[in-house]
Amino acid sequence: MSVNKVILLGNVGKDPDIRYPAQGQTVATFPLATNERTGGAQAAERTEWHNIVMWGKHAEIAEKYIRKGTQLYIEGKIRTRAWEDKNQIKRYVTEIYVDNFELLGRPQNNDPAPTVQQ
Repeated sequence: MSVNKVILLGNVGKDPDIRYPAQGQTVATFPLATNERTGGAQAAERTEWHNIVMWGKHAEIAEKYIRKGTQLYIEGKIRTRAWEDKNQIKRYVTEIYVDNFELLGRPQNNDPAPTVQQ
């Protein structure tokens, strides 16, 4: 048995990039920052950046409500993609594919904050 489950609570780093691939399903991508305090006498804060990917209805809601600075609760799974760049160098990116999410706080246009589950 194995489990691939991620739970993140953080702030959106920039407005989502929205694409409409040929398959017809909307996709939204954006960075999410999480912060961790390190212990010890001189406590410091460490920021970790996560690449977030939303598909379909999730992406449509992201396009409408998510903006830079929005605080989000996300549940999803980790996926790593590989490709070769123009110089034939193998590149990798690790992304979080969203299953469920919740906007924390009120969206800027005062519409009710949606909770989305797959």
